[in-house]
Amino acid sequence: MVQALKRLRLQGFNNLTKTLSFNLYDICYADSEEQRDAYITYIDNSYNAKRLTEILTHVAKMIGANILNIARQDYQPQGASVTMLISEEPVLTEGLSNTQAPGPLPDAVVAHLDKSHITVHTYPESHPENGISTFRADIDVSTCGRISPLKALNYLIHSFESDIVMLDYRVRGFTRDVRGRKHFIDHNISSIQNYIKRSTRDRYQLIDVNVYQENIFHTKMMVKEFRLDDYLFCIDEEDLPPAEHRRLRQLVQREMGEIFYGGNLRRNPAG
Repeated sequence: MVQALKRLRLQGFNNLTKTLSFNLYDICYADSEEQRDAYITYIDNSYNAKRLTEILTHVAKMIGANILNIARQDYQPQGASVTMLISEEPVLTEGLSNTQAPGPLPDAVVAHLDKSHITVHTYPESHPENGISTFRADIDVSTCGRISPLKALNYLIHSFESDIVMLDYRVRGFTRDVRGRKHFIDHNISSIQNYIKRSTRDRYQLIDVNVYQENIFHTKMMVKEFRLDDYLFCIDEEDLPPAEHRRLRQLVQREMGEIFYGGNLRRNPAG
């Protein structure tokens, strides 16, 4: 556990690099090949490079960044990428803090950046046989300077409202104070969870894996409430016979469990 740090008097620029990376997963069941193709098309239309650029532009404005350059690309047969170089711009200093508390939602400036970037890559895919389709978005927010990108975390979680979220936060490098002493972190942190609003934490099952001495923090989240209707594409839950309802519920929950725990689960013989 890192100890609380006083405000540092630095020799020069704050050279610490703080990177927030997260993987967002949405799961869907599409009954036929045509429906699976329609789902992938829907995802590609909803999260193409143009739409992702709009999302990241809003993120950059929300965290008080100046956009220097944008590169974006749509891929065949599916997926898209956007990379945005950003730098700091003048922001209100009131409320800028690295304290372990949730950052605000998008109605406030929440970060102070330089030599930084935001990237997003999407990965729609589908199972060849059982009707399960998934959509994964990988997002990285990397900042150099005083403020941690964790302050933008609540906005990003609320923007996607995903079924499963994998969060990684790491502080790299070091900065020197005026006496030449190295500092490998400039803020107190014990868990990524401390930056997530309570109402959001209550919606998810959360697990932490942290390596404090290396300034590496990992949190994974999976929604607690399960409604099968939320995972059906072109199908209504009420139209399913009981046996099919049970089968699809097991199928979707199995997919979610395997993603969350990072391994293939043993099949249920009764399923």
